[in-house]
Amino acid sequence: MSKRKRCIDDRRSASSCRGLDRRTFLAAATGLASTSWLASTTKGAVSTPAPAASVAPETLAIEGGKPVRAKMLEAKLSGPQYYDDEERRELVEVLDNRSPFRWWGLDALGHPPDKCINFEKEFAAHQQTKYCIAVTSGTTALMTALAALEVGPGDEVILPAWTWYACYDAIVALGGLPVFAEVDESMNIDPADIERHITPHTKVIMAVHILGAPADLDPVLALAKRRKLKVLEDCAQSVGVTYKGKPVGSLGDCGIYSFQVNKTISPGEGGAVVTSDPYLFERAARFHDCGMLRTGHAQVLGQPARMQMFTSCQYRMSEFTAAVLRAQLRKLDRIVGDFHDKTTRVLAGIRDLPGISFRKQNDPEGGLGNWVFIRTSGKAQRDQFIAAMRAENVNAEPMGGSVILPIAPHIEKKQTLQPDWPSFTSPRGKAIQYGAAACPRTMEVYDRYAGIPMDPKFTDEEVADIIGAVRKVYPAVMKA
Repeated sequence: MSKRKRCIDDRRSASSCRGLDRRTFLAAATGLASTSWLASTTKGAVSTPAPAASVAPETLAIEGGKPVRAKMLEAKLSGPQYYDDEERRELVEVLDNRSPFRWWGLDALGHPPDKCINFEKEFAAHQQTKYCIAVTSGTTALMTALAALEVGPGDEVILPAWTWYACYDAIVALGGLPVFAEVDESMNIDPADIERHITPHTKVIMAVHILGAPADLDPVLALAKRRKLKVLEDCAQSVGVTYKGKPVGSLGDCGIYSFQVNKTISPGEGGAVVTSDPYLFERAARFHDCGMLRTGHAQVLGQPARMQMFTSCQYRMSEFTAAVLRAQLRKLDRIVGDFHDKTTRVLAGIRDLPGISFRKQNDPEGGLGNWVFIRTSGKAQRDQFIAAMRAENVNAEPMGGSVILPIAPHIEKKQTLQPDWPSFTSPRGKAIQYGAAACPRTMEVYDRYAGIPMDPKFTDEEVADIIGAVRKVYPAVMKA
């Protein structure tokens, strides 16, 4: 029996395993922690994972010591890593049928195009909503959802100060006014900061589920109901996330998703709008398709149309995109499970470090687990931690994937395609001020957190390396 196996099987102390190199020991310790957690956890239960064993302090790589890894560890795109014959088969069917447009084609195989309409039905079922509309991107999904919610010139939409440009752009493009609320330590919109921004012109609260973690929806939904406002869930960065057992996007009036290549599942680009409200579905279906309600969507609606054709846009998804998405959707739960597995093991291996604190979780069971965020005292310490982790060849970053929108130069200056854009020419539009004064707490949150991007296909050794790097770097940086 090898010395490494004896150490694992006998559960000996760290001192009895000193003959092992550090990486092998960490891998063994991490495996034990994971095994302990898995053995004591059932679906829906929460248990405390066993911490990884401590190791003697080492010289940081940034100070001349040996790095934990020889090569930089970086997370890869999740969806494309799961491509296989399922995606290929779905695509070949579109090619063979020579019908890439969703509503009609050559029908070479004797049946009409069905990838988009079936993806919509399957995704709606997965997200526990009645309706889904497939569109070209997350941005066009936002445009479609806001139009369905009747956002127009002069209407105000409250959104978090830290999110992606598309949230702001979609509001402005429809003539609306973005109004920023602060984020809290969950990095999502702070429910306690919303009400002070409500005016007689407020129409929608946009709750964005950022970086794979749900916003705190219960107080948002309660406030919206009391103030007679609509709630749009932006789930672009959180496909596969749940909030208290329900898929995000299914709790508000409507939800949107992105399938861009950085998202959980992806054909490269794509988006979706979901709702259980037939009126919103009809408005969205018409808006994304030149104002028309096609036969396919009329059948899904299942009741007489309530409106006539109107001027709108064209954001239809192609059959090729939907073909890949149908295959990816069948793998979504597996991808989420793989993320959870890796992130749970990393957290199990570092949560015993003195003083360590993580991102606030509004639903610890519902997050995607595509990031591990560690709290520091502020920007200087955050940057030291990131630099030291990278020197160990384990990637770490500030809060990413979004922007502190009020301080973006073009937003602070309200620069648009045309200088007389209606969003900002009214007295109210002129009165709303952006810049740092609009989001001081959001800026503080941003400066405090360092994130380790996770990969659902990290190996056991790579998981151990992340744990080893954090255990090596965190105490030293915090002490400094």
